[in-house]
Amino acid sequence: MRFAAFTDVHFGPAASFEGKLRKLSHHAGALVADVIERLNRDEHPELVVNLGDVVEDESRDADRARYAELVALGAQLDAPLVHVAGNHDSVHLDDDDLRALWRHEGELFRSWDAGGVHFAALRSVERKDRDVRLPREQVDWLADDLRRAAWPSVVLVHHPLGELDLAANRWFARAPHLCRIAERREVRGVIEASGKVALVLNGHAHWNHLDVCGGIPYVTLQSVVENLDEDAPGRPARAYAVVDLTPRRVLVRVGGEEPARYQVELAPR
Repeated sequence: MRFAAFTDVHFGPAASFEGKLRKLSHHAGALVADVIERLNRDEHPELVVNLGDVVEDESRDADRARYAELVALGAQLDAPLVHVAGNHDSVHLDDDDLRALWRHEGELFRSWDAGGVHFAALRSVERKDRDVRLPREQVDWLADDLRRAAWPSVVLVHHPLGELDLAANRWFARAPHLCRIAERREVRGVIEASGKVALVLNGHAHWNHLDVCGGIPYVTLQSVVENLDEDAPGRPARAYAVVDLTPRRVLVRVGGEEPARYQVELAPR
């Protein structure tokens, strides 16, 4: 099965951090349109995943309008677009707002099957300037969901579940507690115990990164709008991932201005 993903498009005004231009979010619409064109023309995925942080959190009205812009662009994809909630998405928008934008009923953490693969999407929760958590309800739900899964599985989440060394990260070198999920070791134990998970995929950290924990690849995907230069005028990453998954192998190809390729041979399960 082939699916694609993008993350951290941050529709909104350009954003600086520590006095330097870091997010080219004022160009988000054009950059997402470019990603969609590339996926339709070159990759032909069966499913596309938005890994969260669609907006740059300005206000409820602005965020709803900007998120709706992403949804409208997603309608141009030749494959269904599914969504994962990010921390910026949840500042001014509540769960009912996101359900309406996603055209989804029920919890924002959920699972589905597509193309012979089982997908489980988690809804991590960031408490501003404190930590990132995965509520107990979801840890227990994931264990039960994976136990019942009949297919090889992919776990999707906005915040990382791996053990990223963030010392060189622009955003989180001094705040790793605002990047990685606090319960990540427990959640990885659930994932490993299931014997079914071939890949865990996340955004949030604004770089490309691979961890292999317990034989399972944990891939972090770069933001579409991250400025790869040190300051203005800026050069956007234009990042997206294409994942080819078979029973014995997972291949992740990252496109854009920082291409990467991660291949992991899966142990028989």
